[in-house]
Amino acid sequence: MSKTNQTSLPCGESRRGVRRIVVLGAGESGSGAAILAKEKGFDVFVSDCGTISEPYRALLDQNGVQWEDGAHTFDKIKDADEYIKSPGIPLNAPVLEQIREYKNSLAPEGRAGEGLSVISEIEFAARYTHAKMICITGSNGKTTTTSLIFYILKQAGLDVGLAGNIGNSLALQVAHEDHDYYVIELSSFQLDNMYDFKADIAILLNITPDHLDRYDYKFQNYVDAKFRITRNQTKEDSFIYWAEDPVIDREMKKIQLGATLYPYGFTQPNPLPVGEDELALKGRHNVLNSMAATIAANVVGIKKEVIRESLMTFQGVEHRLQYVATVRGVRYINDSKATNVNSCWYALESMTTPTVLILGGKDKGNDYSEIDELVKQKCHTLIFMGLHNEKLHEHFEKLVESQKSKVESPIQIIDTNNLHDAVQAAYHAAREGDTVLLSPCCASFDLFKSYEDRGEQFMAAVREL
Repeated sequence: MSKTNQTSLPCGESRRGVRRIVVLGAGESGSGAAILAKEKGFDVFVSDCGTISEPYRALLDQNGVQWEDGAHTFDKIKDADEYIKSPGIPLNAPVLEQIREYKNSLAPEGRAGEGLSVISEIEFAARYTHAKMICITGSNGKTTTTSLIFYILKQAGLDVGLAGNIGNSLALQVAHEDHDYYVIELSSFQLDNMYDFKADIAILLNITPDHLDRYDYKFQNYVDAKFRITRNQTKEDSFIYWAEDPVIDREMKKIQLGATLYPYGFTQPNPLPVGEDELALKGRHNVLNSMAATIAANVVGIKKEVIRESLMTFQGVEHRLQYVATVRGVRYINDSKATNVNSCWYALESMTTPTVLILGGKDKGNDYSEIDELVKQKCHTLIFMGLHNEKLHEHFEKLVESQKSKVESPIQIIDTNNLHDAVQAAYHAAREGDTVLLSPCCASFDLFKSYEDRGEQFMAAVREL
């Protein structure tokens, strides 16, 4: 695989002659970007309208970065040459609209809209490393596939970092411990603000409706965001994609890409060096994830023996179909990372016992009909947990009503408004030999800090049974 043609820039200089940078948001991404910018000689200021957590406050202080939280002070942020935006902040956020209006008021006639440069932390960090970039996106399976590729490269003895939505931010690693390779999980939010960045290997796993609330409830806008992972690729680069995904297949027929293409799937030549039954990761969806990881490892030049051993020994990731415990003959599975409907579909598809399904959270414009058939086939109880379960009731009560004349025991629906009560309800509803599956279909931000927090609380509640 050829070296990326991205080049490092002199200290305190950028492609646009930037001198002052404002970082909006001070989580993992924003804090890392601020530290890298400070190291490269920029005048840096971090502004977060929420509360910056203590570890990130300490990190910024240790590196001499000025910051504020609890509000955006306009006079402190209005005159930056460039803004690095945390992924969670939408482009139409009020603070950005205010800055845009101010910049436009200063622009010469006919030049409005040219004065505001907003980029992602990934875009910024890539300017200062020669590393090869292996980038993974998709609606589902990103974390598993990213972690598996990282594991294979580590097993092969390569100098590799794990970044994006996992581990330390890319910017922080570039600042303090730059690697030869980076395996990067990229969300659509991160891809939105990447322009000059180029992936040496881009992987698109699948596309199903997700985050539509951030994309004007237009699925095509979300699709376009995902395909930005192919941006700037040339024939020397690789694009690995699931050829059987109907959305990807449709888009591939519409566009022409510059990269060398590597389709995979059950109708494509099998790249796996082991049998499916030998894979450490179980389930049909994980066979596909393993295919994508194998092709990426082959492109990098990893030996077949290393790939084979890695596929057989990889332990998976937390909060994705994670076994928690067996209580009174009932298995409890933590799939808190299932933050959209399609991810829940994969979880249900892998269930081999009668299932009690716990779902609910912050709805992102979900269409729950995708899991209707699996719910009817595998679930005898649905437990809703969340502050607003109205949409779940509206959809699944119709499903239950349609069952009443056809089955002897229609699905039971139990309503709760917190996770502890949901686990208690599942405990009483489950029968010996069942599985209780937390696979929420929704974002976690109604009751929890993150899907990790939701998963940890679920596991704690199960262990108290």
